[in-house]
Amino acid sequence: MTRIEWVEGGETRSALWRSESGWPAPKKAVIADDTMAADTAYRLALDGTALLWRGDFQNARQLVQALARRIDHKGSRAKRGKATKAAATLTESFHRHRLAQLQRARTLAMLVIPFDADYTIPLRRAPDVRQACNEAYGAATEPFVISLRELLGLIGAHEWRSKGVHIPALDARIHPWYGVFSPVRGEYVELVAQAALPFKTGLAFDIGAGTGVLSAVLARRGLQRVVATDMDERALGCARENIERLGLASQVELVKADLFPEGQADIVVCNPPWLPGKPSSAIEYAIYDPDSRMLRGFLGGVKAHLAPGGEGWLILSDLAEHLGLRSREQLTGWIAAAGLVVASRHDVRPTHSKALDADDPLHAARSREVTSLWRLRAA
Repeated sequence: MTRIEWVEGGETRSALWRSESGWPAPKKAVIADDTMAADTAYRLALDGTALLWRGDFQNARQLVQALARRIDHKGSRAKRGKATKAAATLTESFHRHRLAQLQRARTLAMLVIPFDADYTIPLRRAPDVRQACNEAYGAATEPFVISLRELLGLIGAHEWRSKGVHIPALDARIHPWYGVFSPVRGEYVELVAQAALPFKTGLAFDIGAGTGVLSAVLARRGLQRVVATDMDERALGCARENIERLGLASQVELVKADLFPEGQADIVVCNPPWLPGKPSSAIEYAIYDPDSRMLRGFLGGVKAHLAPGGEGWLILSDLAEHLGLRSREQLTGWIAAAGLVVASRHDVRPTHSKALDADDPLHAARSREVTSLWRLRAA
């Protein structure tokens, strides 16, 4: 555990630094409160100086918004300045967008909030976030400091966990935990809910269970037993809670495993991260698959885990292809090299807001995106 240091009242002080995004503890920190101007805060944050807040909590939230406006305004001016240059390719646009988002996140993370050892915030008008912190971090140990941006994400995750996400295929809600990817893009769930089942429906494997939503769908569709795997303890806890809430614990078994459990199954389903790339935070592991490790691992190992007549169901978006991060030929080459054939493919277009937002920097790619269920069989 790293610590953050600052000078206050003429004394050097320190506290535990906590960051689920993996940001290192800022090397410089100054005390900030309601008297600090937004422009001053912006300059300090750009310089990598943390602003340890001692003022009103709600004013801190307003300052984060003010910093975000300055970042976005600067980005808009930069875009206008480059308008006369040759148009960037989609791949270049993607990498620029990721870099800009990373820089934005790092700058906003410079406004930091103190916590007491019992998860209370010693600031005026601070909310009670003890339950949200216990859900995300477990039992409290000692005072610490986190970025306000992370705290706001933690509060939002607690609200999602409390109200859940309605899944039409289940006619029920799935409750995602903090750090576990929420099934808000329902099109991939519908693909699993609607695809015709193989003749045998005794056992299924769900590789990378996450919230457990696909395990629940398969169990509700009549699979006698589902073995769901994940390496992340939060995901396993989240999936277990959802499965129990849905009354499916007798059908679904949760196993900590890297990809496959032992044995063979009639259906082996996997919804790997859709974009090859290096995650910049814990939650991005649900979006970015370094060197396509999980995708290639699933394709390379699924044949050995298919029962006679069984199918591997790969859920994958083609957004990476439109962004120039992976080609269709590369994907089909991996499938063939694994001794698999494509029995059929079911496609659906996403309906999420970014696919319809013409102002999104990646709209040209998102507007053409297709999510597919690839039905794979042993050659």
